[in-house]
Amino acid sequence: MEDAGRQAHWENVYTTKGENEVSWFQQSPAPSLELIVQAGATRTPAIIDIGGGASRLVDNLIEQGFEDVTVLDLSGAALAAAKSRLGADAERVSWIVADATTWEPGRAYDIWHDRAAFHFLTEASDRAAYIARLERALKIGGHAIIATFAPDGPEKCSGLPVARYDSASLGRTLGATFKLVHTQRHEHATPWDSRQNFQFSVFRREG
Repeated sequence: MEDAGRQAHWENVYTTKGENEVSWFQQSPAPSLELIVQAGATRTPAIIDIGGGASRLVDNLIEQGFEDVTVLDLSGAALAAAKSRLGADAERVSWIVADATTWEPGRAYDIWHDRAAFHFLTEASDRAAYIARLERALKIGGHAIIATFAPDGPEKCSGLPVARYDSASLGRTLGATFKLVHTQRHEHATPWDSRQNFQFSVFRREG
């Protein structure tokens, strides 16, 4: 999908649906929070949430005292919803409206978190562009936490096709720069109580 079409799609989603009217809504992003802690995060590392949208991960990170949090999403409407929900705490977060395949990182991060953004990249060129940004934005020794639909997860989401992964296939896609250090499955319950199988994988950037 072209950048403009991708952005228009997600702007439409976030301007026409409420926070809990999308399948990926989580009241508590427990798996992500647990993996961020397992990756060795204290309150000082720089964390970026790729495709964070209106996710409540940022709320939880701020509540727990993390001091350097960035949320990137190509939908300005999604980020506006998150800012509104956070109120004055929104000023403690860096917000970036950008496509992860074309964004130009201005700094490096200790933790790169992505729950359900990468699996929408079904074109090899988009995946390569995303990985190039990941390599530029993640510090050596830093951790990438990437959650995708598992091989037995849905084939589509929000009307779009997705690429499904297990930890091994995702590792091959990311390349030798990234070493798998942890993987786990997660069964996500949508707001209407259907079940979606996710694969969470944690990689350390080796060089």
